[in-house]
Amino acid sequence: MDALTLTLLTTGLLLIAALAAYAWNLWRRVWANQRARDEAQQERQQRLGGDLHILASSLLDEQLPLIEGAIRIKVLLDNYDSTLSNDSRCQVFHVLFEATADVPTHAAWKALDKSERRRFEKRFNELELQHKAAARIAARWLLDEGLKGPQASA
Repeated sequence: MDALTLTLLTTGLLLIAALAAYAWNLWRRVWANQRARDEAQQERQQRLGGDLHILASSLLDEQLPLIEGAIRIKVLLDNYDSTLSNDSRCQVFHVLFEATADVPTHAAWKALDKSERRRFEKRFNELELQHKAAARIAARWLLDEGLKGPQASA
């Protein structure tokens, strides 16, 4: 083998080794990013689960208005676990959410005149009378069983 061939072969092997090392470094970054993403997702799920636990407990202890609690629980459930959110035992949260979807919030609520506010408050009272027992049962189920499922341990 002459010197040129040996030089080209050595250069080629060094280039392959350098590219392999670079590829390995890139894969390590990908794996680290994936691990970080998984940890962030797990922390998010734990945070949402804790928030759902607090809301369901507050709803049962009547520290939170039924309508507001149901809306908040529904939104968090959608983000926590769509399968759990769509469970028939949580349907009451969806019903209350949809029944109040047209109610103005925040500044728009404050801008309503008193008669409009009273009309909405009357509807809230009717909805509460109609769905309070079901909402309490659903909140109790969430605390006792729903939030202890596969997502809660993930």
